[in-house]
Amino acid sequence: MKGDDMNFDPTRMIAAALACSFALAAPGFAQDTAPAAETEAAAPADAQREPAAGAEAEAPSEYVDDIILGDPEAPLTIIEYASFTCVHCANFHRDTFPTLKAEYIDTGLVQFIQRDVYFDAPGLWAGVLARCGGDEKFYPVAGLLLDRQAEWTSGNTAEDYANALRRLGAQTGLSQEQIDACWADQEKTERLLRTFQRNAEADNINSTPSFVINGELTSNLPWPQLKEKIDAELAELGVDPASAGN
Repeated sequence: MKGDDMNFDPTRMIAAALACSFALAAPGFAQDTAPAAETEAAAPADAQREPAAGAEAEAPSEYVDDIILGDPEAPLTIIEYASFTCVHCANFHRDTFPTLKAEYIDTGLVQFIQRDVYFDAPGLWAGVLARCGGDEKFYPVAGLLLDRQAEWTSGNTAEDYANALRRLGAQTGLSQEQIDACWADQEKTERLLRTFQRNAEADNINSTPSFVINGELTSNLPWPQLKEKIDAELAELGVDPASAGN
């Protein structure tokens, strides 16, 4: 199941993930791939969004927005393409990300964006869960999912994965009702899938984790090489890393 730095075809993966997504209203029945129109009625009432009285209804975007970690005015942007079920993504989060965050994100040199890649249904459920509490909870929940990846991906059935994800979600303050409503929101799930497809195709992503640094695609690198790359990009922008925070 896990995308261990594996190659993938975004078009094929989007079709597979979309088929899996139709089971989100009841993850325990992941084999059910009924069309969205047939499962829409299963969504809880609180998952339906009605416009406020007197407000003009706006057509929802086809895509979800990036969530920035760090200063949105930071000179350098790093985008990570990651799957919640990718072992190498979990390793990056454990071994490299804390240093990247401390030296470059927290110091105002880098704005960081994590974008989802979906290899399988559990990874998609995790992606929905990470956004369930709003933008402010995305990185804390995403971090927990990557930190505890070996735990929640150790099940044998779809229900095992779903229950493990519910337990982790509860640790971040999400109620079971909130989590189930997020999983039942088929429209939001399809927006996530469309966003994944658009971004992965635009940036020519074929493995995870992959990085786009200042617009240039970069493979997964050990920290010394990644740091060298970041410093070189900052130098091209006329920024001295030693000036961070000044």
